Amino acid sequence: MFNLKKMDLVVGLYIFGVITAEFLGTKTFPIFNFSWLHLNAPVAIFVLPLLFTMVDVVVEVYGRARAKSLVYTGLVVIALLILYAALATHLSPSTRSAATESSYDKIFSASIRISAASLTAFAISELMDVAIFARLRDKLKGRALWLRNNVTNFISQFTDSAVFLSLAFYAAHDSFGSNVSFLWSLLLPYWLLRCGLSVVETPLVYLGAWWLRGSSNPKAKVKEA
Repeated sequence: MFNLKKMDLVVGLYIFGVITAEFLGTKTFPIFNFSWLHLNAPVAIFVLPLLFTMVDVVVEVYGRARAKSLVYTGLVVIALLILYAALATHLSPSTRSAATESSYDKIFSASIRISAASLTAFAISELMDVAIFARLRDKLKGRALWLRNNVTNFISQFTDSAVFLSLAFYAAHDSFGSNVSFLWSLLLPYWLLRCGLSVVETPLVYLGAWWLRGSSNPKAKVKEA
């Protein structure tokens, strides 16, 4: 039997979520179509709420410093993905790869603006999540985990969506009012969907905290790393 450390698995799953959201998350799919109302969402919506939940679990069990280290690890991974994607798509293909070069470049060569928007939004929202969750944990003396998890997720995921959409899609040639109207039409349904998934996933924060502490000692004290 191999010896798998719990926190190593958490880091691995977190990095998996970061990579999935970055490279696969831009595809959109319809979730509601009725008359004039057409609501779409990116496939990253299934992953992003889980990333925030994982950070909350780490804060709950190991403290703010350990959770911030996890977030910084994710930021480094995103930055390296952007840099390596730029390198890979700019290298000339061999004869064997020439036939698929255009498809390869189309998939992996995200614009600098989109990549920068993603990195900035992730950094701000994840670090905000850690700070708010830790503050609420202290204020509520460790009680109401469901409330702390959802409040922090609602706030941080709104910030994530607002920062990303603003940086990625604000059009300088349009008026401020036109930009606000367009961005709000994207932001509100996307944020509400993410909030709904956060509520549905609430049991996972309890399960994750119980598992990470160890089932034999579910009331272990928080370890401030």
